[in-house]
This record gives sequence, C-alpha cells and structure tokens, in this order.
Amino acid sequence: MSTIDYSPYITIRRELHQIPEAGFEEFKTQQYLLDYIAALPQEHIEVRTWRTGVMVRIQGSNPRRTLGYRADMDGLPIEEETGYEFRSNHPGYMHACGHDLHMTIGLGIVTHFASNPIADNLVVLFQPAEEGPGGAQPMLASEELKDWMPDQIAALHIAPEYPVGTIATRPGILFANTSELFIDLIGTGGHAAYPHRANDMVVAGSQLVGQLQSIISRNVNPLDAAVITIGKVESGTKQNIIAERARLEGTIRTLSADTMKLVKSRIEALLRGVEAGFECKAEVDWGANYLQVFNEAEVTGQFMDWLRDRSDVTLVECTEAMTGEDFGYFLKDIPGFMFWLGVDTPYGLHHSRLEPKEEAIGVALSVMTDYFTWLSEQT
Repeated sequence: MSTIDYSPYITIRRELHQIPEAGFEEFKTQQYLLDYIAALPQEHIEVRTWRTGVMVRIQGSNPRRTLGYRADMDGLPIEEETGYEFRSNHPGYMHACGHDLHMTIGLGIVTHFASNPIADNLVVLFQPAEEGPGGAQPMLASEELKDWMPDQIAALHIAPEYPVGTIATRPGILFANTSELFIDLIGTGGHAAYPHRANDMVVAGSQLVGQLQSIISRNVNPLDAAVITIGKVESGTKQNIIAERARLEGTIRTLSADTMKLVKSRIEALLRGVEAGFECKAEVDWGANYLQVFNEAEVTGQFMDWLRDRSDVTLVECTEAMTGEDFGYFLKDIPGFMFWLGVDTPYGLHHSRLEPKEEAIGVALSVMTDYFTWLSEQT
C-alpha cells in the first residue's frame, strides 16, 4: 500500500474551493487545472481541452487498454456559510458538493502517474457541468474524447455521512435516474376584490403541488422507489393582486427508467387536468435528465474484493441512493463504477456549511493510485 503525502493537495483543494463556477462557465477552474498540469513532467502526458473541461492522457509503457478516471468541476449557486478562511471568492457560488475535492484527487492521480506511468494508458477526465445542464453526455460524444475513450472507468463522490477511511459502493444501481422539473402555469391576473374575473395561479399552483405527491403514493408501486420534490415556487407580485402566473421548480428521482416514464406521463396528465379545471395554460420543461449510476457487476466486485485486502480502508456495501449523477452516462457504455468516499461532516451535500475532512484526499489518492497500478498488472 502506497502512502502519499497529501499535504500539498490541501493547498490545491483550498484554491479550487475559492473559485466555484457554474456549469460550462468553469473558465478560471479550467485555467487552474491547465496551469498545474503544465508544470508536471510532460514526457508521458498529453492534454486536450473540451469546452471548459480538461482531458489528460498518460501514455502507458505497454498499453493493452485505456483506464479512465472522471472528476467533475462545477460549483453550485449557494451562498457559502462555512467557517473557512478560504471561502468562495464568487458571491452566490460554492463548492457545496465536493467537486473541489474530486478535482484535487484527479490532479493527484495525474501527478503520480506522470512520473510513474503504468503499462496501460490512463485518461483522467475533468468534466464540467455535472450539476447542470449536464456535461457527461456531450463529453462522451466529443471528437476530443473519441480516440481516448476508456475501456474501463471509475469515479468517486464524497459522502458526508461516512467517516474518513470508509469507501462505500455496491454492484448494480448506486444512484437514481433523475430529471429536473419546471412547470409554468399561465392564467389571468386581476384585482383581489374580483376573483371571479381572474384565474388565480396561486390557487392552481398550490393544488398542483399536492396533486404531484399523489403520483408517488397512488401511481408508483410501493415496492419501487420514486421521489418528486418541488423545491421552489414563485407566483404573484403584491398581496392584493391575483397572480397571473406561477412557476414550480423541482426534481424527479426514480430507481427505474420505466418508473421515470410513468411519473412523467402522470405529471402530463395532471397538467391537462389543471388546464381544464383552472382555465389556464400549463407548460412543462424536463430540464436536465440523468441516467442511473449502474455499477457493472464484474469490475465493481473485483474492486471491492481488492479493497478487502487493505488495512487502511473500511469497505461498506451500501444501499442505493436517490441522489443523481451524470456519471451514469459513462457507465451506460463503459464498464466501471462509482464509490462513496467518507469525509465525515455533519452537513450534507449541497449544504452551505459543508466542510469535508481533507484527510479523505490522502485516502482516495492512495487507493486510486494503488488500484490503477494493480489493475494494469492484471492479465
């Protein structure tokens, strides 16, 4: 088992933490990655850019295949409330999902293998726009990646609920199918004293929020799993004006692709009912849609068996989660897996006070550099 001095990567993580950016707007982040990689030994590495992403290939000494690792790059529109001295320099944006750690680990992998290449080729992908509108699918279709396509791929995601030193994963489905949900209701506004002359979209929207939950309780098999969450509602301008418009924003998550189709079909049916019942117009936009993260059984089992021989990590075979991740598009066509990396913090993902323990960086670097080295030696 290798022991990597992860202290230099603490600085990297903190510098990346200060520059969170929206999907496909990771310009400072991309330049940071490029500048760092340019300072490494260049004998074995080649770099390509794709939109705001970065691709690095490390040439193997006797390549039979290409192994891959993916790290996501973007931040979230959240005002940071941590106690960090290295808080976000971008007001209203924060690395609240651990992508700063993900990128740091990716850079550590590149650093190690730039000087210690393995037999197989290794491609490290820094992918933009995971939080939306989704960068995995277009990156996979890009010309830049076509001749560097991995034959096997891995990724990780920080897990606040697990202690440092824990890795959690499972064969099969790990993360759910997800879809954004945006609904606009358009009626007729008017004076609060004359409701009969208007079509009140506050009332329509309020009833629709409750009706949407009936899809989960009355249309989805109770032995299945699905979630509809409406996280944002906007309507009206003043207390004595009947609202002409209402907008509902939310998310759908299912463990089955067929259930996702069912849920969307039922939403469309409910909207037709709202149109008839409230004499209004209803429009739906499904936004970004992500495939389930489905860990290929053979390679995931091989990784888990390999981990069981290590004394420096605790392996947990976890249950599936309703979180979403566009890494699922990679796993649709490439055998591979994603795992949870314990970072031991009381605040969950997407929370303004998320403070993952940085010792987890060293755990991930030791595991992933050892794993890729071991994997390349297998016949």
